[in-house]
Amino acid sequence: MTRLKSLPLLLLSSLLLLLLLLLLAQAAHAREMVSVNRSVINMREGVGTQHDALWALNRGYPLEVTGRKGKWFKVRDFENDTGWVYRPLVGKTPHHVVKSRVANIRSGPSTGNRIVGKAQQGDVLRTLERRDRWVKVQQEGGLKGWVARRLLWGW
Repeated sequence: MTRLKSLPLLLLSSLLLLLLLLLLAQAAHAREMVSVNRSVINMREGVGTQHDALWALNRGYPLEVTGRKGKWFKVRDFENDTGWVYRPLVGKTPHHVVKSRVANIRSGPSTGNRIVGKAQQGDVLRTLERRDRWVKVQQEGGLKGWVARRLLWGW
């Protein structure tokens, strides 16, 4: 009789343990993002300024951190280009980059809202707010609006 009473408790504790493990695994796989916080910086082939510059990245450009070495981050961009950036030249201000050919900027988070502007592939947009499938952004010129998240890369 005691074994039958403890079965629900064992099942509940097992489920709680499984849930905890899933949450820890998700946190371990959360990506770390940074964005360029200077006018222009170089993404380099290796750690140090003696390595060739692969790309010049403009202010706000979002990057995913995939590794670290000293004061350098190994990063990847929305096109899967990889390289190294000097950590003091990037920050935690959230930005997105347009990954589609063109993205409509809308007055609200729905395709039913009017289009107030457009952004082109590669345009960097400051992230203001996130909702399920939409991101409120601001262009450098000041235009604010909503873009479908599937058209963007960043955070």
